[in-house]
Amino acid sequence: MAETARAARQRQVLLLVGATALLGVSSGIFETTFNNFLSDTFHLSAAARGRLEFPRELPGFLTALLSGALFFLMETRIAALASLGIAAGMIGLSLWGGHYPSMLLFMVIWSAGTHLVMPLHNSIALSLADEGKQASLLGRLGSASTAATVIGCGFVWASIDSLHLDYAAIFAVGAVAATGAALFMATMRVHSAGVRRKPFLVRPQYRLFYLLSVLFGARKQVFVTFGPWVLIKVFEQPASTFAQLWIASSIIGVVLRPVLGTWIDRYGERPVLVMDALLTALVCLGYGFAEHLGLGRHAVHLVYLCYMMDQILFATGMARTTYLDKIAVKRDDIAPTLSLSVSIDHLVSMTVPALGGLLWAAYGYPSVFLAAAMVAVVNGAAAMRIRTPAAA
Repeated sequence: MAETARAARQRQVLLLVGATALLGVSSGIFETTFNNFLSDTFHLSAAARGRLEFPRELPGFLTALLSGALFFLMETRIAALASLGIAAGMIGLSLWGGHYPSMLLFMVIWSAGTHLVMPLHNSIALSLADEGKQASLLGRLGSASTAATVIGCGFVWASIDSLHLDYAAIFAVGAVAATGAALFMATMRVHSAGVRRKPFLVRPQYRLFYLLSVLFGARKQVFVTFGPWVLIKVFEQPASTFAQLWIASSIIGVVLRPVLGTWIDRYGERPVLVMDALLTALVCLGYGFAEHLGLGRHAVHLVYLCYMMDQILFATGMARTTYLDKIAVKRDDIAPTLSLSVSIDHLVSMTVPALGGLLWAAYGYPSVFLAAAMVAVVNGAAAMRIRTPAAA
């Protein structure tokens, strides 16, 4: 009986890996293309690009409400619907993205699907993990996602440099991958993910986790919005460059994520998140001041390195998830709390880009990254306060 149960669980893990990989392909296509698509199609300024993050991140802020409204569905079913939302958004951008109002609408649909599936993916993974191996499983899933992202980035690279496909065709392929992920999710049968969840949950015991979510939201959005914008507007890099950088960082991530998961299981979340904060501060300074270090034409190579490092460091996010898993009062707290954390960090994400755009316009882009470095230092100080039952 135990062997049968273990085999069934392994089948669910494989289905989750398949869904994760297909979403990785879709993400690799979208993330390496969207900023260049905006620049080439609408010729946005840095301030306008910053303001665009408000509608783009609004679904992230509403994640807890969206997830709560669907509390009567299994997590795997919600994840399937979210994946279809990603596909619908990319198809819409493919067909009607050349008009700004249509682009806004389908960008928001894509964003809603993306932000809704993120916490559910982690919650489902935790429900399938062996005791004491949660971070290891998250690391392996992250590795699969990162490897799949290489495929998506490789497709973008080939599409632009060799096949000369337009953005519409590229987005359409991403939509097909997301649809495949929805089919995998719909096939899954995870008992603990099928329990009806609380529509909304706030506990004072999780206040440090909430604070870490706020600080992560600020740090993340500077990278997502202004990291690529520096390469596009200051160093005039095409979409194929982003595909190459994602491929390079993803290959490193395939190896690093499982190792990072093992480190978290062995040494705990605090040292990993403190290291992340310190490295993030250095990355921000590199972004902001590479052009002013007397490197000449090699300055862009330092920014390449910063872009890759920033991408790789996102893997440390699994430490926040496993921290919550360790301090959770009840097992069914995890999914609604993860959803709430996405809403919390996106409350920050909606405001930071607009402020960053104003800083860029008033004082130049280095000021944006200097502010981000300060946030990283605060994030490190908050991470130092982490205590878990195993490490207390």
